[in-house]
Amino acid sequence: MGAGYTLAELASRFGGEVRGDGGVRVNAVATIQNATPGSIVFLANPHYRRFLAETCASAVILTSEDAAEAKVPALVTKNPYLLYARVAALLAPPSPSPRGIAPGAHVDPAAKVSADAWIAPGAVVEAGAEIGARAHIGPNCVVMRGALVGEDTRLSANLTLCQGVSIGKRGLLHPGVVVGADGFGIARDVGAWVKVPQLGSVRIGDDVEIGANTTIDRGALEDTVVEDGVKLDNQIQVGHNVRIGQHTAIAGCTGIAGSSVIGKRCMIAGGVGIAGHIEICDDVIVTAFTLVSHSITHPGTYSGSLPMDATGEWRKNSVRFRQLDKLARRVIDIEKKIKG
Repeated sequence: MGAGYTLAELASRFGGEVRGDGGVRVNAVATIQNATPGSIVFLANPHYRRFLAETCASAVILTSEDAAEAKVPALVTKNPYLLYARVAALLAPPSPSPRGIAPGAHVDPAAKVSADAWIAPGAVVEAGAEIGARAHIGPNCVVMRGALVGEDTRLSANLTLCQGVSIGKRGLLHPGVVVGADGFGIARDVGAWVKVPQLGSVRIGDDVEIGANTTIDRGALEDTVVEDGVKLDNQIQVGHNVRIGQHTAIAGCTGIAGSSVIGKRCMIAGGVGIAGHIEICDDVIVTAFTLVSHSITHPGTYSGSLPMDATGEWRKNSVRFRQLDKLARRVIDIEKKIKG
């Protein structure tokens, strides 16, 4: 099969139990329904179990419950998706980054750039910025004055780090990200608005991934903080002075208003709205399109969205929803009369 790894080698490196021929060699990953010989696939969602018997993959990663149905050698584990992630990173590593400063890049002489970092064409690194070892500053990225980029961090393309912000080690920022723009601080003045200076910064920890077009505002006085291991999806708004705890994951189109604190290991689904100045404790799951309007103090799963319905039914139920308070009061009055 050429280059690649045997199933036994993958088991030795990442764990898992080999079922079948441990000498089978794989050199690519694929989907279970479209795999070709030489590839390894995974089965984690029961919806795709129907493809297991007919897959053309050379090997499959799955649970012990599904292993009996596999027609090809298998790597059995409790968490197939996690094991697949590790195998995929091994079989499909990112392309090595070049080193140096490309023609067409602009690096201020007062910036500090590691000799083995890469500054791509069109990128701008302003005075006082620091670029760590093996960092990758992609095309048309702007690293403004005083910003810090940690070692092995990758800024993909067309993103902006505003003045004074810091990104830790091994980060990955996707196109269109803006870190450190002014927070939405405005004061009312007789029908007009007066801008409140945003004097804080943004501090992002190690091993953080930030999806395309996500924005993280700088703090008003103190810093906005994203701790180690946080994973942010595309098009998320993180308001000023927000703090996101270690290893929390947040899906796309979530909006987090200013000065909210989100704990560690939380999972926030897509389209969630989080009001300002509230706290969410560690180990909380919030399901899609929920509005979090007050603090959450106990770990668990929280929901607040109504499911889709036919428009006519939705309109009737919407009207009734507005009548719930009156109905509840009537029930209380009736209960009082019954109790005498």
